[in-house]
Amino acid sequence: MPTTSRQTQFSQIRPKERLPEWIKPSLGKASQIEKIQNLIKKSKLHTICEEGRCPNRGECYASGTATFLIGGSICTRSCAFCQVDKGSPNRDIDHDEAERVASAVVQMQLSYVVITSVARDDLPDHGASLFANTIQAIRKHIPSISIEVLTPDFWGGYSNNNIAKEKQRERLWTVLKTKPVCFNHNLETVERLQRLVRRGATYERSLGLLKAARELAPKIPTKSGLMLGLGETKNEIIQSLKDLKSVNCQNITLGQYLRPSMAHIPVQHYWTPKDFKDFAEIAKELGFKKVDSGPLVRSSYHAQDANH
Repeated sequence: MPTTSRQTQFSQIRPKERLPEWIKPSLGKASQIEKIQNLIKKSKLHTICEEGRCPNRGECYASGTATFLIGGSICTRSCAFCQVDKGSPNRDIDHDEAERVASAVVQMQLSYVVITSVARDDLPDHGASLFANTIQAIRKHIPSISIEVLTPDFWGGYSNNNIAKEKQRERLWTVLKTKPVCFNHNLETVERLQRLVRRGATYERSLGLLKAARELAPKIPTKSGLMLGLGETKNEIIQSLKDLKSVNCQNITLGQYLRPSMAHIPVQHYWTPKDFKDFAEIAKELGFKKVDSGPLVRSSYHAQDANH
């Protein structure tokens, strides 16, 4: 396979491949992991746990939880940190996907579900209706279930920024009117590193989405997350926390970025457990209601603890 320009760019930077002693992913019970993996495969579904190679998937599977990835497994964006496949998805919508997710949720006997998706800039509503349909299908089986959403920015397709913002709000409302218990959209990294790390997204658009979510549905808490270790400074992290609070974001997750493969952007720094503890204290002082901060924390890790 030929080496892409991005692979060449990143492979020229020597990564710190040896993990520090404090990064020890939980393995979980092999039998329970196999059970969940078989169910996901049999149902022809995707999870961000597997597609993103989450270091916590063993622990989550062992407790019978998973974050479902809807809209297929191919993302229309090409973020430098993400393991999910990139390219042009099949534009034929899988109309049975929502019901298969609902069936899996029932079989897993879940009380709290996280729904996320690949970016679908190729669709007129950027996949907003996929979230709504999935939530409705799950609640048809389990009306009392708590559902959290982790969405893309729903931006694009218009050169006029005012029209683009209005379309973003329309797509956002499609999701919010289904009343998830939490709306999550990750800022991912500090402002200076956005262009390198997040292809097709911007700092301003993500903050705008979180602000709009609070305006459209003030009773639904918002959440965002930052990956640390991409070359950001302490002051930049604190500024990002302040920027998130300026749009009334309530919950925050802070975790260490771990390089999925040699084709992805390298780790530039491993923040220590004490660093994460210090950032948690800063976030609490800034007024965040729920703070999860640690080397292996991810945006959906122990998500149910924040809203139960």
